[in-house]
Amino acid sequence: MDKRQEAAVRPPSGSASLNPPPDATAPVRHPDAPAPGELLGSHYEHCFGCGGLQPHGLHLEARAREGVRVTAEFTVRPAHQGAPGLAHGGVLATALDETLGSLNWLLRVIAVTGRLETDFVRPVPVDSVLHLDAEVNAVAGRKIYCSAVGRIGSPEGPVAVRASALFIEVKVDHFIDNGRSEEIQAVMADPDQVRRTRAFEVNP
Repeated sequence: MDKRQEAAVRPPSGSASLNPPPDATAPVRHPDAPAPGELLGSHYEHCFGCGGLQPHGLHLEARAREGVRVTAEFTVRPAHQGAPGLAHGGVLATALDETLGSLNWLLRVIAVTGRLETDFVRPVPVDSVLHLDAEVNAVAGRKIYCSAVGRIGSPEGPVAVRASALFIEVKVDHFIDNGRSEEIQAVMADPDQVRRTRAFEVNP
């Protein structure tokens, strides 16, 4: 393996703000987290990343794995292209962000993206399936440090994108106070308590 190939499989080092502090601890999977192999499903049907009601959304599907790790798949459609026949870089960053945000299901915390750094290693063609693998690396207070990698075609395929991220744990008031009132009221009026709760549980 040459140096370029080695660099392609290493997780990004990230800026100093993405490096856990010395007092950070190893992540602990919550006892009520979804079981390994379980499909997480959409947290909110209108979410651009995972929602089924978004016609041009990513429709990304994440699955719980062992430890504090998830995998996901995303098929690049023509609506997701930037250059002709290739996925838009912002869409790929969204797929990484959505996958990283799904990790919060395993910690059972409400958290939002504080910082996301993405490395674009190779172009991703339209109709490709991007296989994403994300894990929490460390936790320090309200800060959650995590990383992800996306491969083309299969979980062992060539690396296309990588990311390091910092998520910040928040209270549900973060969404109620800052979201557009129409959507907030619609969610709060939903008689399905589980659906109402899930809408606020994960929001990358």
